[in-house]
Amino acid sequence: MPQSLIKVPIHLIFSTKNRVRHITEDVRPSLHGYIATVINDCGGCCDLINSVEDHVHVLFDLARTITIAEAVGKIKQASSKWIKTEGKGSRTFSWQSGYGAFAVSASNLDTVREYIKGQQAHHRHKSFKEEFRAFLHRHGVDYDERFIWD
Repeated sequence: MPQSLIKVPIHLIFSTKNRVRHITEDVRPSLHGYIATVINDCGGCCDLINSVEDHVHVLFDLARTITIAEAVGKIKQASSKWIKTEGKGSRTFSWQSGYGAFAVSASNLDTVREYIKGQQAHHRHKSFKEEFRAFLHRHGVDYDERFIWD
């Protein structure tokens, strides 16, 4: 086969450092647009982004020429710099060092989209830590509690 073709939808989750509530209503739409642009510039295709004050959910198709770690690094680095230089947040703003990235099957895409769309309602009852632990358990990811928070 002369072509390399992939379709790898990724549900990416990452938070602000120490879950500081930096993602306000006034910055949210522009931040989402900026993240989508970074993904597209990396050759991926952004499907959906939503966030609450302390974390972001992104559903995107990974480009065939980049690893998940490279894509996440570019997303977080560029958006952090943008927030600082555009006056959209504190000069000390930063993302947590880690992230969660979960492959999404084609049959589950609509469910994941609805979950991401419902973040504001969902987080009236559940913290980011509770949500993230649930994702790790659901996806069978082994982790050490001492090393997943910063």
